[in-house]
Amino acid sequence: MIEAFALLLLCQLAGEVLSHGFNLPMPGPVVGLLLLFAGLFAAQKFVSVTPQSINDTLLGRATGGLLQHLSLLFVPAGVGVIDHLSLVNSYGPVLFLALLVSTALALAVTALVFTGVKRWQSGGRSS
Repeated sequence: MIEAFALLLLCQLAGEVLSHGFNLPMPGPVVGLLLLFAGLFAAQKFVSVTPQSINDTLLGRATGGLLQHLSLLFVPAGVGVIDHLSLVNSYGPVLFLALLVSTALALAVTALVFTGVKRWQSGGRSS
């Protein structure tokens, strides 16, 4: 399990180095996640992989444990909101409107992408 966490942290460190070193417009953890994805994708060519075999690996068990306790990772964000509650009170209606509009846009884009991919997979036939 330590090896899996070390791999996750190494990918994040490499992402931070690349992000800051090349002034990428993307945060280091996102770059690290892309590096991990590329590494796992490349490793797939050498090892037969099924969804169940991924869960049985060290990396699968480590990430599963992280996902089980994902709510703990939101505690710092909640503390930050409480710490800046006066700003939330001041800009509450604008924040609410921004959340409402962005959620509606995300749902609309997701529906359009889903419809487009479904149409593309069916070869352009309407169903």
